[in-house]
Amino acid sequence: ASESGSRVGLGTRLASSPSMLFRQLFDPSSSTYTYLLADERTGSAILIDPVMEQTTRDIQLLRELGLTLLFTLETHVHADHVTSSGVLRTQLGSKSVMSAEAGVGCADRLVGPGERVEFGSEAVEVRLTPGHTPCSLTFVHHESGRVFTGDALLIRGCGRTDFQGGDPQVLYRAVHRQILSLPESFEIYPGHDYKGRTVSTVGEEKRHNPRLGEGRSEAEFVEIMNQLDLPRPKLIDIAVPANQRCGFETLGRGASPDRADPETGAWAPIARSPQGAPEVSVEWVREHPEGVQVVDVREPEEFEGELGHLPRAQLIPLGTLADAVSGLDPHRPLVVVCRSGGRSGKGAKLLEELGFKQVASMAGGMLRWNATAAPAAASCG
Repeated sequence: ASESGSRVGLGTRLASSPSMLFRQLFDPSSSTYTYLLADERTGSAILIDPVMEQTTRDIQLLRELGLTLLFTLETHVHADHVTSSGVLRTQLGSKSVMSAEAGVGCADRLVGPGERVEFGSEAVEVRLTPGHTPCSLTFVHHESGRVFTGDALLIRGCGRTDFQGGDPQVLYRAVHRQILSLPESFEIYPGHDYKGRTVSTVGEEKRHNPRLGEGRSEAEFVEIMNQLDLPRPKLIDIAVPANQRCGFETLGRGASPDRADPETGAWAPIARSPQGAPEVSVEWVREHPEGVQVVDVREPEEFEGELGHLPRAQLIPLGTLADAVSGLDPHRPLVVVCRSGGRSGKGAKLLEELGFKQVASMAGGMLRWNATAAPAAASCG
């Protein structure tokens, strides 16, 4: 059965893995597919190509299904939508996975050909399939016979090769060697579809893909691709730089607590929780020890308890926060902290209502602060 906002292939046999849960989700504005895979026994999950505008949907689905998001996987640096990988890391503690060829510093894990991304007892194999972009990846779940091809291979088509370092000759060879060489029964799940199609198979694409199948030679494919006259992607100037920062570019370009963006006023890479609270990551707070006010809204015994508190934190229990705002500077950025992020989210929303413009809850609270004893080596914050 499909989830709200998702599409599933009708009348198509789905291969099975005894413990794997699978959902195909859809973003109508960019015609992007996001894929949720999870080990039902452990609740460990991954998302392939998550979309910023669908963050609330994806978090809600994970929570409804009782899943823990371990990784977000990007098939490439997208030019047509902004990823939510950085926001999901901030809110859920997941790690972003990208190709080592991408030259992107925000990813937690850079992968190459033949590596496995494991989630519980399940895993996907990484295959390098350049040509649409030099960093394009395909992910193969062998046990269920599912192949997640991004833009390298679409249903009866393929990604364009005329920008972002694309190369039709490279794409032809990569698709034939890394995707169409798989068993013909393996199911193809692309990054996009613009005609309502949801799934194909290796065998179907070998026989019916008008660009890469039907016995097309490499020379014929190169000629086809070089003759395409496609419009420039509308979001490329926004999406590419944003995705090079795991989606945070659109939330706060060059943001720092002592220099807000003059156009947007952004002082940090702010995300919104499903409850609407502004949030900033633990990693960002750790990397900016000066320049922000820190308010801890727990009770005094918690403040001095086993989780400890931030060295510069001011204790103001949530129930007294509204009466204590006179002691806070409304013109300086302010980070609200609690045990896990719930009370601090309420506190941040309250301060917004009281006129504070630069305020955010520290996502994950002191639990996440203590669980990440050192800042990540490659952080988008």
